[in-house]
Amino acid sequence: MEPARRRYFVAAVRRVLRAGCATVAVVSWPLCEQAHAFDFFGLFGSDDPPPVSATTLSYRIEIEAKTADGKKDGDAEQALRDASATYRLRQEPPPDGEGLVRRLQADLNPLLDTLWGLGNYNAQIDVTVDGVAVSPDETGLAVAVRRADTFRNRTVVPVKITARLGPLFKLRTVDVDYPRDQAPHGLPRRAFALKPGDPAISADLRTAQVKLVDWFRSNGHPLAKIADVKATVDHAAAAMDLRLRVDAGPKAGIGAVTISGGDVDPRVVATHVHLREGEPYSPERLALTKTSIAKIPAIGGIRIREADKLDANGNLPIFIDLAERPRHAVGLSAKYSTVDGPGIAGYYEDRNLFGGGERLRLDASASLLQRIDGTSFKGFSNVHASDFGARFTGTFIKPGLFGAPNDLLIEATAFRERVGNNDLGGYADDTVRGTLGVIHRFSETASVQAGLQVEQSKSQDVLGRVDATLVGFTATGRYDTTDNLLDPTRGVRLSATVNAYPKLMGSTIDLFEGRVSGSAYYALDEQADYVLAGRLAAGSLTGAPLADIPDSHRFFAGGGGTVRGYGFNTISPMMFGQITGGRSLFEGSAEVRVRITPTIGIVPFLDFGTASRSSLPNFSDYVGYGAGLGLRYLTPVGPIRLDVATPLNPRPGDSRYAIYVSIGQAF
Repeated sequence: MEPARRRYFVAAVRRVLRAGCATVAVVSWPLCEQAHAFDFFGLFGSDDPPPVSATTLSYRIEIEAKTADGKKDGDAEQALRDASATYRLRQEPPPDGEGLVRRLQADLNPLLDTLWGLGNYNAQIDVTVDGVAVSPDETGLAVAVRRADTFRNRTVVPVKITARLGPLFKLRTVDVDYPRDQAPHGLPRRAFALKPGDPAISADLRTAQVKLVDWFRSNGHPLAKIADVKATVDHAAAAMDLRLRVDAGPKAGIGAVTISGGDVDPRVVATHVHLREGEPYSPERLALTKTSIAKIPAIGGIRIREADKLDANGNLPIFIDLAERPRHAVGLSAKYSTVDGPGIAGYYEDRNLFGGGERLRLDASASLLQRIDGTSFKGFSNVHASDFGARFTGTFIKPGLFGAPNDLLIEATAFRERVGNNDLGGYADDTVRGTLGVIHRFSETASVQAGLQVEQSKSQDVLGRVDATLVGFTATGRYDTTDNLLDPTRGVRLSATVNAYPKLMGSTIDLFEGRVSGSAYYALDEQADYVLAGRLAAGSLTGAPLADIPDSHRFFAGGGGTVRGYGFNTISPMMFGQITGGRSLFEGSAEVRVRITPTIGIVPFLDFGTASRSSLPNFSDYVGYGAGLGLRYLTPVGPIRLDVATPLNPRPGDSRYAIYVSIGQAF
C-alpha cells in the first residue's frame, strides 16, 4: 500500500470505529442530512450543467463504480454522488480551471473514505478532466488546470470519477470482551448481531457498537461504553479482524430529577414525571417521561440529560431541560372525501393561559352535507343554509390540579350534522353538550377520565323525531404504549368508555352506553419499514327503545376512520329502506404499512363493520367489507394519507369507490 493511501486508510478506520460520542454523532448524521436535503431527495434535480459562460467554467460530471468483475454498482455510485462536493455543486460552476480542479482534489479523500465505509478497503479512485488525471500533487494539478481552461466559453468540461471497488472485505474474527456475569449464556442477537463472514461495512460496525452499549444501558448500566476498539485489516485476504471491549459500569437506579427552563411552573411539569428515585435505571422509562411531558401543549422542546457519574446512593441524577412553544397558535385545515364531500376546520389555542400550562382551545369546522330528501345539488344557486353542517368546541384543561397528576377538563360543544344519502336515507341532528371532568394519570401510559355530562339534542330520521335531554356520568380509561401519535409502529392502544344517563339525574330517557376499542402495531424489522397494524372496536346500548335514542348516540359504521369505501355512518340496520342506527357495534381493520423510500409508503388494507338492532352484535344485520390501497407521504409532522377504497359487497346506493385525504394514519 502506498504511504499516502496508508495514511488515509488509518485515519478513515479510526474515524469509522472510534467509540463514544463521536460514534453517536456519525450515526445520527444521516438523519440530519435527510431532513436538511428536503428537495424531494433529488427528484427535481438535474444533471444538465448551466449554460456555457465567459465568467464561469461549466462542467458535466460522470460517476462510475465497478466491482472486481467489471459490473456497475449503483449503490456505490449513489454513495459517491452523496460524498462528492463537485457533484453537489454542479449547478454552481467555478470561475476557472483551477477552481474546478481544486474542487476535485478536495473530493479525493471523502470519496475514498466512502468506499472504505462500504467495506471496499482496496478500492481505487481515478478522477480525470477530459482524460487528464487529477492528482494530489501540484504538477498534476497544473496539467489538469490547463486542460480544463481550454473549454472556456466553448463547451462544458467533461469530468469523470471512476471507482474500482475491488473485493468486499468481510469480518474474519469478531471478539467482544464484556462482563460475563451480565450475559452468562452469551450476548443476545439483538444486543450484538455481527458475526464472522458479515461484510465489514463501517455503518454496520458503528451500529453494532451503539446497540451493544444500548443493551447494557437497558439492563440498568447507564454508564456503559465501548472502552476499546481494534480493527486489523488483512488486504491480501480481504478480511478484517474486529475486537471490542465493553466497560459496563455499575448497575444504578434513577436519581434525583431536576426540571428547568420554559415558562410553565416546574411543579406542574413534575406531575407528568412518574419516575421514582431509586427505581432501576431504564432508558425506556426516560423516553416515556419525555412523551408524558410532551402532552403539555405549552412545552415545545424537551431534553433529558443524564449525569456523568452516580450520586452517593449509587443513583444517576436526571436533568430535564424545557423550552416553551409559542403561546398562541392558529390553524386551518381542509379535508375531502368523494362520498362525504368537502370540509374545512380552524382553531385558536392559548397554550399557557395562566402560566401553569393551562390550555384554552377553540375549534370550528364546517362541511357541505349530503342530502337525504331525494333532491340533489344543481349548482351554487341550489345550495341552502341547511346544506351546511358545523361544529364548535371550546376546551379548557388545567394540568397538575392541586399538585397531583390530575387535570381539570371543561368542554362545551355544539354541532349540526346530516348523515347518509338519498339512496340509503339518514338522519339530521342538532346537539349541544357540556362536560366537566377530571383526568387522572396513573403513569405515562395509563389514564382515566371521569366526570359529569349534560346534553340537549334534536334528531330526525325514518323512525321519527327525538328531542332528548341527557344528564349523567361519563368515564373513559386509556392505555397507550405506542411510539408515535400519528404514525405508530410498535405498541398497543386500548380504550373503554362507559356513559350512564339515568332518568333520576334529569334525563328524559334511561340510556347506558359502553364502548371498547383496541389497536396493535408490530414492526417486522428494526427500521419499521414493514408494520402490521390491526384494530377492533365494539359497543353496546341498553335502556330506552331505539326510536327514543338520539341518533348521535346510536351505533353506525362506515367512513374514513372505520370501514373505508362507505359513506360516513351509512352501515346500519335499515327500516323502510333507510338506515336507523343500531344498539351495538362491531368493526375492525387490518393494514400492512410498507415504507418504500424515506418519504413514501404504501398501505394495503381491509376493513369490516356492522351495527345490529340488538344490544349485542349478532351479525344478522348487514356487514360491510371494504378494501383498498393507501399512499403515505411521510413528513416530520406525520404522514399525509391518501386512501382509495371500494366496498367489497356494496348495497344499492353505495359508491363504487371512495377517496380519503387527511393527516395521520387511519388508526
